[in-house]
Amino acid sequence: MKENSQIKVGAVLSYITIISNMLIGIVYTPVLTKTLGQSEYGLYSLVTSIISYLTILDFGFGNAIVIYTARYREKKDKAKEAKLHGMFFLIYILIGIIAGIIGVILWANVDKLFGKSMTVEELQKAKILMGILTLNLAITFPFSVFSSIITAYEKFVFAKTLNLMRIILNPIIMLILLKFGYRAIALVVLTTILNIGTLLLNTFFCKKKLHTKLRFGKLDKKLLKEIMAYSVWIFLNSIMDKINWQVDQFILGVVSGTVVVAIYSVASQLNQMYLGFSTAISGVMLPKVARMEQNKASDEEFTKVFIKTGRIQYLVMALIMSAYLLFGQEFINLMWVGPEYSEAYIIGAILMLPLTVPLIQNVGLSIIQAKNQYKFRVMVLLFFAIFNLIITIFLAKLWGGVGAAIGTALSIIIGQIIFMNIFYYKKTRIDIPKFWKNIFEMTIPVIITFILGMLLKKIMPINNKIMWCIDACIYVTIYILIMGRYGTNEEEKELFKKPINKIISKITQ
Repeated sequence: MKENSQIKVGAVLSYITIISNMLIGIVYTPVLTKTLGQSEYGLYSLVTSIISYLTILDFGFGNAIVIYTARYREKKDKAKEAKLHGMFFLIYILIGIIAGIIGVILWANVDKLFGKSMTVEELQKAKILMGILTLNLAITFPFSVFSSIITAYEKFVFAKTLNLMRIILNPIIMLILLKFGYRAIALVVLTTILNIGTLLLNTFFCKKKLHTKLRFGKLDKKLLKEIMAYSVWIFLNSIMDKINWQVDQFILGVVSGTVVVAIYSVASQLNQMYLGFSTAISGVMLPKVARMEQNKASDEEFTKVFIKTGRIQYLVMALIMSAYLLFGQEFINLMWVGPEYSEAYIIGAILMLPLTVPLIQNVGLSIIQAKNQYKFRVMVLLFFAIFNLIITIFLAKLWGGVGAAIGTALSIIIGQIIFMNIFYYKKTRIDIPKFWKNIFEMTIPVIITFILGMLLKKIMPINNKIMWCIDACIYVTIYILIMGRYGTNEEEKELFKKPINKIISKITQ
């Protein structure tokens, strides 16, 4: 398949993967929570999140392998390519050993970390789960070289298809295991088996289809130093993301126990779905913005892209956020995981509301990458992530999951909203006042729609699943009509009319 076709089909598969993840989360999570129970589900979520912290040991090398492999491919330098892959295979073996040692240290200290918040049985299960997942990660590191090579060769169809198959197979087999009485330990074993199978298929593909070779020799210190200089910022960004989105569960596991972790995990899953909608919209902007910078585009042109993309994202995110605030509690209690997870609603709202601002502005990340301003952002937001860690420890002791969410929300408000808007305005020279003028104008019809939604719930109270579906559908229809009439400009109206007109023309032909 030609490279352009690989990119197009790979992009389609990426969107299918995003949708599949969301649908699986909605269908699979309630079965998992009910079968395992709050305590064991919380334990399962806690241990998997702890081991996932060790993935930062990648140090951003995965991206570097892709960049440098592509560079040597362009030069048709097979010798340097083989040497690069051999060097990283050895480096990743070392990283795998380090990850294994850290995992063993964590395993040995489970009692000390969680002894005050867990029962003896929970501590024993935590050790078994941690041991299996540590082995999984230690094996994953060396073979992850091959997945980066596949990406560098732009074999997106194979990579995305394999990933999609794993995403679909994992819950199907897990549901069968749960039906036969197997629990968290069996689920982790299955995850490990599927992961190793994926790694072996990647390795086989590289050897047989791409004819990948690994050459081992003297370490190229100059090359490694150059790669480290590139990778360090990706590494720091990974640390920031782990602190902001995963460390809360560890803190809650220490101070509050597995039940609170289970509730927070449900809220975190809702938050990840919310993030996914925004990423799907903005993920294609970097090439365009990079070309604009290359062609010396003006500040006004960058502002126009920033506002245009932000407005379209806001149309989608405002619908999801307002619908969540109106119907989220009933969705969790009636439609999804049940009333025992009721507190996940307020935790989700605390996380998602402030996050809306950086999500509608995330084309700004592409702009600052194109303008080579990314390093400063990473350093500053890493500082706010550490602030998040410190304040979350304090607030989690006071208010449990709600306190942890407040800590994260404060970090987002100060770092990603206040600081980044000043940064975009002063350093990147984006017209931020003009952006917020546009968003404010769009917010007025959102507020009107939200008030109508509240009246709808008064007139048609939600007391069962059918009423939830009816109210939600009516609200979405009201939102589309009001925003279509009063919240969009002519260009946006045309953008949404085009696909509808195409569908109508095909039907009427």
